[in-house]
Amino acid sequence: MSNVWAVIRREYLQRVRSKWFLISTIGGPLFMIGIMVIPAMIAARSERAGRNIAVVDRTGALYDRVAPRLEEGGFKLHQEAWSDDVVPRLSQEVTDEKLGGFLLLDDSTLVSGSGVLYTAKSPSTLQRLTIRAAVSRSALEQVLSAQGLDADALMSGGQLRVELLSSEGAGMEDPKFLTAYIGAVFLYMMFLLYSVSVMRATLEEKTSRVVEVIISSMKPWHLMLGKILGVGAVGLTQMAVWIGSAAILASAGLPTLLAARPELASLERIGEFLPGVGLLLMFLVFFLFGYFIFSGLYAAVGAMCNTDEEAQQAQFPVMMLVIIPFLLVMQTIQTPNSPLSVAMSLFPFFSPILMFARVSVGAAPAWQVALSFVLMAATVLAVAWVAGRIYKVGILMAGKRPTLPELWRWVREA
Repeated sequence: MSNVWAVIRREYLQRVRSKWFLISTIGGPLFMIGIMVIPAMIAARSERAGRNIAVVDRTGALYDRVAPRLEEGGFKLHQEAWSDDVVPRLSQEVTDEKLGGFLLLDDSTLVSGSGVLYTAKSPSTLQRLTIRAAVSRSALEQVLSAQGLDADALMSGGQLRVELLSSEGAGMEDPKFLTAYIGAVFLYMMFLLYSVSVMRATLEEKTSRVVEVIISSMKPWHLMLGKILGVGAVGLTQMAVWIGSAAILASAGLPTLLAARPELASLERIGEFLPGVGLLLMFLVFFLFGYFIFSGLYAAVGAMCNTDEEAQQAQFPVMMLVIIPFLLVMQTIQTPNSPLSVAMSLFPFFSPILMFARVSVGAAPAWQVALSFVLMAATVLAVAWVAGRIYKVGILMAGKRPTLPELWRWVREA
């Protein structure tokens, strides 16, 4: 097996040292931090002076409702009593940069929910929305309360109690939905990315005739196994970097961002959407099963083709085995225990994506998960056997792409 380790080492080092790997693995998280955190912090620094505002409440009833909402959005407030000279006096303070601005609420606010913000500099879109929402919601609450209605219940959107008569799924408002869908998207992308890398590596060596020299010193299936494991190790390395970067960003970058932009306080709920350790381990298991299944198929496609154009055409049936389950993800998440969802998630080629989606929403019984593991393991062995035989013959073949009867003859005679 020393030959296999040599191929693994070569495939792994060749890829992790490439510019593509460095850019996508390290540059990707840095780019995300750059476009999300740094601009927010710069904008927050420039807006810091504008957060100190006064509130002039001519109605005498809105300040106590508006103030908590604006303070939650990061504004520093103080109340100014109404007088005939309050507008010119506060305007002068804004001009002298002693005050970031002042908000005028009057009787029209109770009628239309509108207010007037006097400021020297135009507020950001997020600040504008925060102030407008605080004013309109406060005015509506005041009007409802004056009529003897339950303002809190009505303003929260009311309640809808759902009594499920069948197995539970996950709606779009459920944090589990987002976790399941994003996980399925990542699996879909990684299966295509890394499996196609195996195909291209095989095709490159075949077309350059380097493989003829390599095969003279090792068995063809050893070469195929080494390529699959080497590229898979690259994928695991990239995932580890991405997950580590996400954890660092969530633990260190998010508090910094919230401190700079208090109006983004809703991002604190992001923890509800993050998977636990158990689900991450399940994600890894499904990735490994799916990767070994599809990389074996793609290795066979690369071995039996002679040009990149042929490979693009020949990979279509294999690609459909990845695309179809992805198209069924939404339905599977929303109705995870329907007969179709259960059957499709147990189909070994669809299990890595669909069974993970069902596990994410907590709808897959343990016995179904275990059964999917057994079926996927059997499929890995079957794919390895078939792909290994096609690889053994096809890697040294040249000429036109083989037909299905010829492929079957390769499998029988290899």
